[in-house]
Amino acid sequence: MDFAYSEEQQMLLDTTRRYVAERYGFEHRRQVLGSAPGWSREAWTQLGELGLLAINIPEEEGGIGAGPVGTMLVGNAIGEGLLLEPFLSSAVVATHAIVGLGSPAQRDLWLPSLASGETIAVLAHAEPGMGLGSQVPQTTASRSGEGWLLDGAKSLAYHAPVADLLLVSARVDGASGLFAVAANAEGVGLAPCLTVDGQVAAEICLDQVLVDGDARLGGDASAGVEAALDYGLAALCAEAFGAMDRILAATIEYSRSRTQFGVSIGSFQALQHRMAEMLMHLEQARSMSYLATSQCLNPDVAERHASLSAAKALMGQAARYIGQQAVQLHGGMGMTDELDVSHYFKRLLAFELRCGSTAEHLERYSRGLQEA
Repeated sequence: MDFAYSEEQQMLLDTTRRYVAERYGFEHRRQVLGSAPGWSREAWTQLGELGLLAINIPEEEGGIGAGPVGTMLVGNAIGEGLLLEPFLSSAVVATHAIVGLGSPAQRDLWLPSLASGETIAVLAHAEPGMGLGSQVPQTTASRSGEGWLLDGAKSLAYHAPVADLLLVSARVDGASGLFAVAANAEGVGLAPCLTVDGQVAAEICLDQVLVDGDARLGGDASAGVEAALDYGLAALCAEAFGAMDRILAATIEYSRSRTQFGVSIGSFQALQHRMAEMLMHLEQARSMSYLATSQCLNPDVAERHASLSAAKALMGQAARYIGQQAVQLHGGMGMTDELDVSHYFKRLLAFELRCGSTAEHLERYSRGLQEA
């Protein structure tokens, strides 16, 4: 297979890496992480100016239309830089949902401001007790005059505290609908929290939230929501690979500079073997990220789920191994906030649990084989 990138795709990767290197270095990220908002509006605006927030908006609607491969490459660079901004939540998942389910009027209303960074949208779908799959949510939407009345709760929605627009999935006559809700609407309650890797998130309570009649995106939204989540899962794998690649490079560099008994620890055969194992896991993760990217738009849902679950499960195992070995090879200082390795470790730990754990994806993959 030919894994060469086109000129446009390589430019996307180079542009994002250059931005991370010049404007989002480790010290800058530490300042953003320690700030009250926990993310940078300035950085978000800069990503919009570079066109990176429009990569999943079709060209005919003013975007770049970079598709899965472009999203993967930008995700790689964002993972390398451990960006704290809502790229995955807004520019990938929510944008994909609006493009797939929104009416022409809705797309005209939201896509330009999503591309510029003026609007941040977050898909609120996961609920307590909801596992993988196209389950109809317990949150309900009922007619109320010309509008809709939403009731329910959503669990751990990444970047919901900074969102302007929430895309809420809800049960409508036994089917699943998707509704656009202003984050500051009356009846919307957020319980903000920080994830283990320092990203902002929130539990969401919807108590008799009234929205306009045209707030619904499409009809039965179950397939569209699932497609957006699968697309986001492939992008999440790309981010995780970027973090794995960087933490391994940092570990190798450390092994060359750290001396013990008068020689670099990288010369010890036992440690060389461990780093070789890390490299093997990294290359497997690279292949699985390519698989997820190539299959995330597969119209055959069973095949798509099998490929994405295989990728997420194997990459989860790789993330755990590479992260743990990197910390151990750095010694006690590997867990200090002053060293970037600890931050990469936390991002990889969060990846293993986000969008379905390794165990959950192994179970879904196994279930798919039994049903085949």
